[in-house]
Amino acid sequence: MLDQSPTTVPQALKSVLSGSRLDITSATALSLVKGQDLWDLFAAAGRIREHFRGSSVDICSIVNAKSGACSEDCAYCAQSARYATAAPVYPLISKEDIAKAAQSAKKNGARRFCIVTSGRGIDSREDLEKIAQGVRLVRELDLSPCATLGTLTRDQLSFLKDAGLDRYHHNIETSRNYFSRICTTHTFEERLEVLGRARSLRLSACSGGILGMGETMEDRIQMAFTLRELDVDSVPINFLMPIAGTPLAKTSAISPLEALQSIALFRLILPNKEIRVCAGRGTALRRLHPLIFTAGADGFMIGNYLTTSGLDPIEDLAMIRDLGLQV
Repeated sequence: MLDQSPTTVPQALKSVLSGSRLDITSATALSLVKGQDLWDLFAAAGRIREHFRGSSVDICSIVNAKSGACSEDCAYCAQSARYATAAPVYPLISKEDIAKAAQSAKKNGARRFCIVTSGRGIDSREDLEKIAQGVRLVRELDLSPCATLGTLTRDQLSFLKDAGLDRYHHNIETSRNYFSRICTTHTFEERLEVLGRARSLRLSACSGGILGMGETMEDRIQMAFTLRELDVDSVPINFLMPIAGTPLAKTSAISPLEALQSIALFRLILPNKEIRVCAGRGTALRRLHPLIFTAGADGFMIGNYLTTSGLDPIEDLAMIRDLGLQV
């Protein structure tokens, strides 16, 4: 830990580059900077990203392999059976359809591909085996297989690891204190337990959350520190895309500068981790979207999201080249 909390951007930059960890006092001070100091914060986050992560952009993609009819009450989610939304509802797709989606993701430049299902977890052995078959096909395409399947047991995770699963994704979504405002059908601790099971099996762990759900900057900082304690490998940052019919449908969007400041804080708190910007990046950041890398991100999700459309993959790849970065 630091002997003295760095309270300015130059002090924080020097501290992180030297291998020290920011404490919560320092992170909170940096969350309050404005004006030119805010742009200095973005520049500092970019330098830290370059120092620890280089100039490569890690691209991932997903397939919504099972949609809707979820028993949980996550306030942001169009797939909850508790809310009247226009989200599609269908059972687990075939392994061939999973492979087809993975092939498309590879053409778009992705090197990671995630199989995502709605629901609390995987209840049937048949579905688990079908997902395992999909994992094998993804690996055969020379992509790194990831899965987002909810609350799995250690045995289920072990079965998928034996099939070739590389990474398990399970977002904590927000801070411990704010979580009950977002979900009441399971607890924050349950989310941590799933990640612990994945780590105990030496699966790579991916966990982040959604910004702009009404939480404070303090909540975001607390979330980042929890992720640091968990020692996850990858941190996806999503921005709320309000869906008609959900409790958060009328939530006001955060500003592009606030979105960039949040990304920068995650980079300073988690200097050596993958930080990828995912759902909502186009609408939240608008014309400032290319600055996600200046603000510290080193990856993003390409293509469509679960129930909403993403940005044009051709334009995304052109943006990376224009910025002098590499896929």
